[in-house]
Amino acid sequence: MNVALWIIASLLAVVFLANGLMKLAQPKEKLAASSLTSWAEDFSPGAIKAMGALQLAAAIGLTLPAILKIAPIFVPLAALGLVAMMTGAAIVHLRRNEPARIIPNLILIVLAAIVVWGRFGPYTF
Repeated sequence: MNVALWIIASLLAVVFLANGLMKLAQPKEKLAASSLTSWAEDFSPGAIKAMGALQLAAAIGLTLPAILKIAPIFVPLAALGLVAMMTGAAIVHLRRNEPARIIPNLILIVLAAIVVWGRFGPYTF
């Protein structure tokens, strides 16, 4: 199970590293113009940058503390933060009447919750 948790955490880290960098690098107008990130029109540029920074921090927190063996408690805390963030994202899509866009959020919530359960529970470092 430890290997599975590493794989899940690494996969989540890659996904959120890419998403976080995208939100930090691209202006709001470009994000809002895309069909995949049209939700950006509902948020200020600062809020989008904050989301990107949090996703980048979570990506780092999912792997680096465990690899360096420095404060590995940050791994499940980062995953818990992602559960909260993706719950918020699902709510945004629900309010925008985009039910198909909620499915990826739910998948990410489940994967992050598995890391939270495993690293806080029976498979700590």
